[in-house]
Amino acid sequence: MTVVLRRGREKSLARRHPWVFSGAVESAPANAAAGATVRIVSAGGEMLGYGAYSPASNIRVRMLKFGDGEAPDDSFAAGLVRRAIELRRALRPSVFEEPGAALRLVNAENDGLPGVIADFYSGWVVCQFTSALGEAWKATIAAALASAVPGCRGVAERADADARVREGLEKGGFAVLAGEEPPGLIEISEGGIRYLVDVRNGHKTGFYLDQRAARKRVRALASGRDVLNCFSYTGGFGLAAAAGGARSVVQVDVSADALALAGENAALNAGLRRDAIVCEEADVFKYLRQCRDAARTFDMIVLDPPKFAETRSQAERAARGYKDINLLAMKLLQPGGILATFSCSGAISSGFFDQILAGAAEDARRDFQIIARTGHDFDHPVALSFPEGAYLKGVFLRASDEAAKA
Repeated sequence: MTVVLRRGREKSLARRHPWVFSGAVESAPANAAAGATVRIVSAGGEMLGYGAYSPASNIRVRMLKFGDGEAPDDSFAAGLVRRAIELRRALRPSVFEEPGAALRLVNAENDGLPGVIADFYSGWVVCQFTSALGEAWKATIAAALASAVPGCRGVAERADADARVREGLEKGGFAVLAGEEPPGLIEISEGGIRYLVDVRNGHKTGFYLDQRAARKRVRALASGRDVLNCFSYTGGFGLAAAAGGARSVVQVDVSADALALAGENAALNAGLRRDAIVCEEADVFKYLRQCRDAARTFDMIVLDPPKFAETRSQAERAARGYKDINLLAMKLLQPGGILATFSCSGAISSGFFDQILAGAAEDARRDFQIIARTGHDFDHPVALSFPEGAYLKGVFLRASDEAAKA
């Protein structure tokens, strides 16, 4: 089966970008099923590669292989899985032997498997298949993970991501694909801090592994500070701050279940002052306004909100949300305070995020310096040909030594 591109639309594939949008397609086989492997050719008949067809998605084809040659088969897909795992081992050889090891094994397009996420938690692998490609190759990928991951006890799937709906796939629940069923909560360790991960019901596959570098930075800056951790989820940044010697930590999230697990995580770490960690169930926007009205201030604020923009068309609306929340936080910082602020929206570029923060600082009538930036760690590589993969942007700002103006 062959997909023919419109004239001039082959340039992105020449740059090895993995997406073919519907508007670039001149003709496609009428009987191609979701996930079917198709040949991609230019308007002039040049063979460009192979990909998985997705009739319901605006991304009509996700590429598996560029150039000429044999069509990708099970061994090709399994080889991509093994290559991704070996990359992590090459960058951190002892990673699978570390107690409570947790890391990303397959990072979707960036590892050559569009729409496929695989995360490792202390012996178990949890996957998300959010593309027709991933759904079609699911069994092959699960088997490859089970055999290639050192100490793998089981491979499971989370099929509840909204991205599946946009791809024309059905949402589902939690299913074991290979090996043992994981326990209700899996304990992991990061920098000596212990966390419990709910792989069945938690965000993403259970934990924000991509924020490892940012948590380390927060820990290094938290000593002696009163810290407000917004959108705290299960307390990752808050516990990192506490481990770094924060004077107090307030964890704020709208989810009672997430805060309950945050409390369990605090209790799990005997060396932390549990009396200095408080959990507040609240809408973050409302909570920040209440703090403003009460003239309550903090020495460090962490803003790690959910994705405000799924697509570029939502970027302007998302920008308003990012500006509002950062403006509120900037007004609550003590002189010399630290704001650790993040965007996980791929549609918001790093430059655009900086512009949003500059606008918020201007409205807050305060001066700030950028003292650090964080992003993806070693297990979240970003393909140079796929800039959309660099979705995570972290900016650490230091407020001027002058108090916020009214």
